[in-house]
Amino acid sequence: MSLFQLNKETTDGGIFSSMQTHIKKHGLIIAFAIFLILVSFSAPEFLSPGNILDVMRQVSITGMIAIGVTFVVITGRLDLSVGSMLTLLTVVVVDQHNLLGPGMAMLITVIAGVLIGAVNGFLVGFLKLNALIVTLAMLSLLQGVTLYYSGGSNVNVSNAQETWFRFFGRGDLFDIPTPVWLFLITATIASFILLRTNFGRRIYSVGGNEITSLFSGVQTRWIVLSAYVISGLTTALAAVIMGSRVMGAQNTIGQGYELTVLAGIIVGGTSMLGGSGTIWRTVLGISMLGFVQNGLLLLGYPYYVQWLVTWAVIILAVWVDLAAKRGKVLA
Repeated sequence: MSLFQLNKETTDGGIFSSMQTHIKKHGLIIAFAIFLILVSFSAPEFLSPGNILDVMRQVSITGMIAIGVTFVVITGRLDLSVGSMLTLLTVVVVDQHNLLGPGMAMLITVIAGVLIGAVNGFLVGFLKLNALIVTLAMLSLLQGVTLYYSGGSNVNVSNAQETWFRFFGRGDLFDIPTPVWLFLITATIASFILLRTNFGRRIYSVGGNEITSLFSGVQTRWIVLSAYVISGLTTALAAVIMGSRVMGAQNTIGQGYELTVLAGIIVGGTSMLGGSGTIWRTVLGISMLGFVQNGLLLLGYPYYVQWLVTWAVIILAVWVDLAAKRGKVLA
């Protein structure tokens, strides 16, 4: 074999290996880009500025929750209570708005979200209970509390046309919906905390190797508790947006949100095994799901198809994540 042939084979092999690496890392993003192009041909309004802002407004609530849950997932835990938490806190913010006004209502809602997150964090971080079991139990508990608090009835804002509370869900600033601003500002702050502070580095450390972190002097119990508190805080902020947008609350308003949130985080590339992920990748993952669901709707597919596609995307994303960890596609 000549030197030229050897060099050519080596170069070709290097290019092929590089392509494989890029596909493993960015395969879902490439597939999403292709999806955008194909849908835009069939539905020209899909990529119009108005539709893009509408999609971002829709995903802002899910995205707000996902920002906090990302902290939890990076520590190697789960929080499946956020859907029921969103329901309860939305009922609380609307009901307290009618009783005490919007300012006190939002303050009470944020405090309630932080306390619920702290309970989850204490049970998982300090008592070392399984995060899946704890948050599933909390999901059930919060459903019961919601029904007890509301008496099984829907709650509506009494002065919907006059209250400044509507600004958070229905307003806009510089022609961009307020929920989008709140979502992106929160994502910016959270990203700074996660990437630029000692606390953020400890979040990654606990998720990467909790035992090593413990021996290195990291208070792992408090880190886990703090992650759940952040999850409760962002869910409370999402409840404020939800209540302001709907100007009311139903007892099932947050049903299924925990699955969509988790799907967006996984699609964004945050590892379910902990130790890796970023806020902006979560923002990308949540946005991708929003555009996929919107595209399917514009193409005329029934609503249930969105859930089937979401399921397929979750399975694919988890498979890619595990394949990257193992270094091979199949076990």
